[in-house]
This record gives sequence, C-alpha cells and structure tokens, in this order.
Amino acid sequence: MNKKHLITCLMLLGLISSAKLLLNSSPAQASAPHHTFQDSFDAANPYKKILASGLGKQIEFNYSFANENLPAESPGILTRMKKMLTSYTFNTMQTTHLHRNAAKWFPVVVPILRAYGIPDDFKYVPLVESGFEAGTSSKGASGYWQFMPATARGFGLKVNGDVDERHNVRKSTVAACKYIKSLYKEFGSWTLVAAAYNIGGNSLKRHMSSQNEDNYFKMKLNRETATYVYRLMSMKEIIEKPRLYGYFHKNPKLIASSTVPRKRKMDPEVERKALMALSLLRN
Repeated sequence: MNKKHLITCLMLLGLISSAKLLLNSSPAQASAPHHTFQDSFDAANPYKKILASGLGKQIEFNYSFANENLPAESPGILTRMKKMLTSYTFNTMQTTHLHRNAAKWFPVVVPILRAYGIPDDFKYVPLVESGFEAGTSSKGASGYWQFMPATARGFGLKVNGDVDERHNVRKSTVAACKYIKSLYKEFGSWTLVAAAYNIGGNSLKRHMSSQNEDNYFKMKLNRETATYVYRLMSMKEIIEKPRLYGYFHKNPKLIASSTVPRKRKMDPEVERKALMALSLLRN
C-alpha cells in the first residue's frame, strides 16, 4: 500500500469513527439544577420576592394564599414563612407522595371549589390536613378534609355506624365548600377563613375580640393555627414550583419543563460522508 492510499484509509477510518460516535451517542440525562434561595425586596413592591436560582436566573414570585399576600415587609413574618418552607422541601420531607396525591385529586376537587366560588388555593387544605389520605385523627376528625362528626353532619354528610361520607372525596369537598362559604360570610377574609377552618369559627371570633385584631398575621393564636396559613402557602409553593424546592419529577402536571433530553441529530453532510466511507470499506 503506497503512502497516498495509507493516508486515504486513515482519513476514512477517522471519519467513520466520528460518524459512529454521533450516530450512537445521545446526551446524558440533564442533571437537576441546584437552587439556592436568596430573598430580596423590591422597594416599590415589598410583597415581591426574588429567587436566585442555580441557573443564574432570577424568578419573581409572591407568597400568597387566595390572592392575599404575605406581609413580607415584616422580618418576623418572613422568618416564619422561610422556616415553614424549609420544613416542606424535599431535603426535609424525603417523599413525593404529596405531589402524587395532588396530581390524582386536584382534578376532582378544583372544579367543585370553582362551582361554589371558592378560591383554587383551598385545594391545599386537604393536602395540609390529611395529605389527601382518608385517615382519622386522635380527636375524631376524619376524611380528606378532616371534618369532626358534628360539622360533617351540619353540612350534609352522613356519618354513622354504617357509612362515613367524610371518606368520599367528592361529597366531602362539597361539604367543605359549604362550610368555607359560611365562614367567608362571617369573616370576609380568606386567610381568616383558613384560620377558622383550623381552630373553629367561634374560637377565632373570641381571639379577634380579645385582641381587637382582624388581621391573621398580627394575631396571637395557638401554635397550630398561628402557622396554618404559612403551611398552606408552603404547600402551594412546593406543589406549584417543585423543582425550586428539590422535587424532581417527569410528570408534566407537576413541573413546567421536562428534563428528558432530545436526541442529537447528525449533520446531513457528515452522515452522507460516513455512509460513503462505509460503502468503500465494504467493496
């Protein structure tokens, strides 16, 4: 074999190797970005929060429940919110069952909430109350919405030795809507409604009267009720923005963008030359 033929063969082998590499390779699975949370305030809008992500992007968002914003200008309130959010991250919870249950039951619950004029954010109540699991608490509250027997019966559910409709998602959601609507007529604020759902309407009224206060975030309440709206907001955050809090799913219902890579296409000219080289070798 003369020098010219040797050089030609080496070039062909190099081209074939490159073509095979491009034909058979696909990009590695995109690794999950690491996000760090850096909150800052906008002087013109103290409610607006900035999330600095590991991708170098800044995402603006508000902590809110039923269109009522967290008064983030208060350091104490913001500290409480951040502490609650931390307890809901994947690093802390180490489970994705809340996201799975949300994907399963939100399509059932949300249309009922809307039919009764209840803000969509109340879909997070059963997630906080029961994780959308039909269990029973030590106090006797049961079902997805954790109704006490008397309250359940008062809003149309059958609760007796033979049947317990608190464990029926659709029927218990209808009852919850009626209850929430009655609370809103009484309190006129969705955050107060959420607090009343947790502590009871009469108990909340006594606290409001004794403290002469009608702002949930300024009231002194028992530990569970004082953190209840923060828990709802935190639940909303991790369900609506799972990637930002360490939850990495391929379910398009839970995250906006997919991490599944696209196959890399070979350049047409490279493909043509590779096929020619393979043809020459076969001859």
